[in-house]
Amino acid sequence: MPVKNRFAELLPEITAWRRDLHENPEILFETHRTSAVVAEKLKEFGCDEIVTGIGRTGVVGVIKGKTDTKGKVIGLRADMDALPILEATNLPYASKTPGAMHACGHDGHTAMLLGAAKYLAETRNFDGTVVVIFQPAEEGGGGGREMCADGMMDRWNIQEVYGMHNWPGKPTGSFAIRSGAFFAATDQFEIFVKGKGGHAAKPQETIDPNVTAAQVVMMLQTISSRNADPVDQIVVSVTSMESSSKAFNVIPQQVHLKGTVRTMSRHMRELAETRLHAIAEQVCTAMGGVAEIRYHRGYPSMVNHEAQTEFAADVARSISGGCDDAPLVMGGEDFAYMLEERPGAYILIGNGDTAMVHHPEYNFNDDAIPAGCSWWAGIVEQRMPAT
Repeated sequence: MPVKNRFAELLPEITAWRRDLHENPEILFETHRTSAVVAEKLKEFGCDEIVTGIGRTGVVGVIKGKTDTKGKVIGLRADMDALPILEATNLPYASKTPGAMHACGHDGHTAMLLGAAKYLAETRNFDGTVVVIFQPAEEGGGGGREMCADGMMDRWNIQEVYGMHNWPGKPTGSFAIRSGAFFAATDQFEIFVKGKGGHAAKPQETIDPNVTAAQVVMMLQTISSRNADPVDQIVVSVTSMESSSKAFNVIPQQVHLKGTVRTMSRHMRELAETRLHAIAEQVCTAMGGVAEIRYHRGYPSMVNHEAQTEFAADVARSISGGCDDAPLVMGGEDFAYMLEERPGAYILIGNGDTAMVHHPEYNFNDDAIPAGCSWWAGIVEQRMPAT
């Protein structure tokens, strides 16, 4: 099953949808216009059920096949939200919203799933039900978690769920996937290193939080270099250091550290949090100061299920002739919550030689649309073949 001819025919229409979404980016759960556009399109397509407000601003559409002899239900998910980035593409359809931009290709994901939904509603050449899931707030808001918390999986009896993300640097329309842990758990921390401020000429009368914070930063690197098993994946990055003083002649009272921890396994996640607390507290105590720690657990590691991963790869091979082994990705993805509730898989589709995601010059490659839509349709038609 190569790229479906129908998607070549629909390419101008789907591209127009995508560029409209690109012009009108919305951040996190504020995807009100986007959600309304999606719901209206699904209505035009003749979906059997359309529900808005799942996961606050998410949209769910239901398409029933010609038959339903086995009660099979498959979910297909696309994210809709943009990023707080000032666009620098100079495209004729560049963002009309200053400080907001579709810099991760969610406009393309949404458009491709809409294209697949239109085709599936036209043909209904499958035995079962497909649930198309349009999710807000992937970029840090946990929209996937919110949709699951609203009972989406049970409400529509979803049995398997599939997702897709564009990938700059891979040939346009090619695919890559891996089984097991794929994207990292993404945790955040803040450490307030509290000392005793004073005059810079009299350091003996102070407890210098700058020196203490510097020691903490260096010691945190031993979590990955000395505490973690070298064959496991873990990243501990301190990304911000801010003193409570901006003067040349003042030793500050406090230094505020921020950072992120990325891990692939529950064991490494527990280790990182435990060691971070121990290191910060004990280094500060040794230097005469105090550490206040705030540790926030973000998205869990996204883990592809083996059987569904192999099936997703087979569908990709039937479209593009191959499917590469994807590398581990230390970025986060809240599709992880859906994969915790149901078996499924998440695949990468090549975006060609473009700027990387989250870059102000990034743009989704519309030439990937036929392959992406064909993969969505193939998941449905091959997993639930018509009787």
